[in-house]
Amino acid sequence: MKTINGVMLSKMITNASKLLDFHREKIDALNVFPVPDGDTGTNMSLTVKSAVKELKNIKSNTVAEVCDAVTKGALRGARGNSGVITSQVFRGICSVLGKAQEVDVKVFVKAMKQATEVAYGAVSKPKEGTMLSVCKAMSEAASSSKAKVFTDLFEDVIKAGDVALAYTPEQLPVLKKAGVVDSGGMGLLTIFKGMQKALLGEEIELTEEDIEPVKEEEKHDHADIFSLGAIEFGYCTEFFIINIKKKTTLAAIDRFREYLMTIGDSVIVVGDLEFVKVHVHTNNPGRALSHALELGEVDKVKIENMLEQNRELVKKYEAERKEMGMLAICSGKGFEEMFKDVGVDGVVEGGQTMNPSASDIADAVMRINAKNVFVFPNNKNITLAAEQSKQLVENRNVLVIPTKNVPQGIIAALEFNPEESPSVNKINMLHAIDNVTAGQVTYAVRSSKTDGFNLKTGDIIGLNDKKILSKADNIADGVKGLIEKLATDSHSLVNLYYGEDVNEEDAEKVADYIRESFPSLDVELFFGGQAVYYYIVSLE
Repeated sequence: MKTINGVMLSKMITNASKLLDFHREKIDALNVFPVPDGDTGTNMSLTVKSAVKELKNIKSNTVAEVCDAVTKGALRGARGNSGVITSQVFRGICSVLGKAQEVDVKVFVKAMKQATEVAYGAVSKPKEGTMLSVCKAMSEAASSSKAKVFTDLFEDVIKAGDVALAYTPEQLPVLKKAGVVDSGGMGLLTIFKGMQKALLGEEIELTEEDIEPVKEEEKHDHADIFSLGAIEFGYCTEFFIINIKKKTTLAAIDRFREYLMTIGDSVIVVGDLEFVKVHVHTNNPGRALSHALELGEVDKVKIENMLEQNRELVKKYEAERKEMGMLAICSGKGFEEMFKDVGVDGVVEGGQTMNPSASDIADAVMRINAKNVFVFPNNKNITLAAEQSKQLVENRNVLVIPTKNVPQGIIAALEFNPEESPSVNKINMLHAIDNVTAGQVTYAVRSSKTDGFNLKTGDIIGLNDKKILSKADNIADGVKGLIEKLATDSHSLVNLYYGEDVNEEDAEKVADYIRESFPSLDVELFFGGQAVYYYIVSLE
């Protein structure tokens, strides 16, 4: 598809609305304490729904008429900060598309550039790490794309959006503390993915029953509500200015925006001499309304007390606080799921060659709403950082259990008893990990003489947390050789955890080989998904 007409543009907006509605609860779940500015997913969804509602009233589906309806509908229905910015993204796109005789890829690229400029211009103090950053990244990707057809263009745009969204926690510290990406950015990306589906001929048909709920395990742990700062401006104030007075000029509207910036923040004033949408966080809603009345009539006023919302959140947060929680550090999706299955509250990605910092660990600890948090480093190179994280943590007692590998971490987590005190749990965990015998199978990265072995690059080696124990020509014999060194008469069970570089079929063959080689041992096979190590082995 090299060009799009009004009918296709209408389908793209409609599909975007449906997909956004489908994911709105997941987007809402990304909101960051102390008080989300409304529910981002819901606000964006209602904003785009308003544009779709306006589309149903048009008499013809020309690009110009579709663009006019979308612009007006989105602005009239805009809710919250995210909804208003969303309306401005559509306004920027439609301001270009609506004037074009034919909408081809080049025109759409210009429209995306304009969308970014309009969206940034709508916000009094733009912040990076928000939906604005995602919008800019997608616009820049469109400009640099070599695509000749719309499907290829959207593939490039969405790929850039995914990268930009993943980077938002690095741009905005509050997101990194909370361990989430920007909710508005995810909403904007969802809109473009919905539009892409329309281009691919995929119509989304949803009923209320189809709306995707947030599963318990998908809910994000938020940062400590007490660590994210106080609310400076307590009232989220939104309204329209309609029936604009004849004497009102665009310059007067600009001065009104500047005034709001002196009495609050999160200021957005968008519109024209027909009507204006206003959003501000302030401690003086009355002043905002009074000054607005100098420009025209005030309509659809909504004032939310964020201070009261915050008090309710604090109350709920304190009521849900546990006595004890657990945090594990590991590499691999399989291990991550195992830790969750045994009751660990949070998992930080890390391990050999990718050690998390003390700050990373502290941030993860703060996302666990518990008075005492046990931390399982699962690698001797991470233990010190875990200990240092204690200095960065507030309102928590951090108890580091010096686990040297993931099997020790799993055993420690299994030892947890919520009926016992933190000190008793710590003693029991320390005793439990002493009974774990574990090792890893990997390969030599260079030739060397180490621990009595003459190693060549690529040799398969087996090691524990102290030294290399075995050497082999292939992975299966590497696992066998390691177990021979680790196993004693007291062991009856071998757990094999295969990594990301091993497929399941090969892992099953290795497990059968170990069963034949050690008939007195029961052998269990699990997917760990870890990097670096082909297998992690534990004996019990």
